[in-house]
Amino acid sequence: MNRRGHRGTGEGFHHGDTESRRKSLKKKINSERPPKPAVAAIEGRLSGAGKRFAIVVSRFNGFITERLFQSAYDGLLRLGAAKKDIALVRVPGAFEIPLAARTLAETKKYDAIICIGCLLRGDTAHYDVIVNEVTRGIGQSAQETGVPHAFGVLTCETLEQAIDRAGLKMGNKGFEAALAAVEMANLRSVVRRSPLAVRKSRAKGNNNKR
Repeated sequence: MNRRGHRGTGEGFHHGDTESRRKSLKKKINSERPPKPAVAAIEGRLSGAGKRFAIVVSRFNGFITERLFQSAYDGLLRLGAAKKDIALVRVPGAFEIPLAARTLAETKKYDAIICIGCLLRGDTAHYDVIVNEVTRGIGQSAQETGVPHAFGVLTCETLEQAIDRAGLKMGNKGFEAALAAVEMANLRSVVRRSPLAVRKSRAKGNNNKR
């Protein structure tokens, strides 16, 4: 009886102690700011002013993709992009996104491409095949064209998960894709300008030596 009572008390204390530690750790994480990096980083600004964007949207599962698109479009406008600098391209399904994105990127008219689609797992292997091809195609297009591609394609097990990621419980992945597109477009510009700036600085220094 004593051992049983002791065990019950011990378990209760351990559970309460764990909860207390968890809450304390969560509070600490939320209150502490991440340490400043020791080395200055090259980063892209979150400003879409003067940049041109293309948004490729799949019509399949339009109930979800339209919400992703609206949020991505709103995100670009909020970050300073002009309406005239945003092109909307619609494709039948997610499988067609990579080709459309690559075609747009190869025109060199856009600073970044936002890819939006929604894939839901079914009872066959079709889902896995399409997910792999879409992911590979978008990544390959970005790498080979040099134009940033933001991945706003949902790959979910259920419709409920997709709804959560299209503006309900887990934010909106379309808006997140817009943020990534703007930052990467600016980062690309900064990296491209950096070598030129270095050469100009060196040339100016050599002229001063003369």
